[in-house]
Amino acid sequence: MTPAVAPRIDYDAFTAVDIRVGQVLRAETFPEARKPAYKLTIDFGPDIGVKRSSAQITRHYTLDQLEGRKVAAVVNFSPRQIGPFMSEVLTLGFPDAEGEVVLVGVDRDVPVGGRLF
Repeated sequence: MTPAVAPRIDYDAFTAVDIRVGQVLRAETFPEARKPAYKLTIDFGPDIGVKRSSAQITRHYTLDQLEGRKVAAVVNFSPRQIGPFMSEVLTLGFPDAEGEVVLVGVDRDVPVGGRLF
């Protein structure tokens, strides 16, 4: 079931969410997570640096498929404690027909740290 469209916002509200492209440096299993997840270490370039994220993406991705991959993430949310792990960014994806996460990606090579507009 597709959720209803969110309430209308103005452009300033959109630009308050800082979405950047990063490159996965390392992907690790996260056995302590309640739902199957990986721990990602992502490079967002010199201005933002390297950040960590917990991502429930085990259905469609293996650890080997993730390392080196470009991903989109919200970099200006407050960090969130997930079990013993501090997730610093929110890695973005869309649900497939079964509700499993498919990562947002780019179809051309772009420099890490680039901001979505």
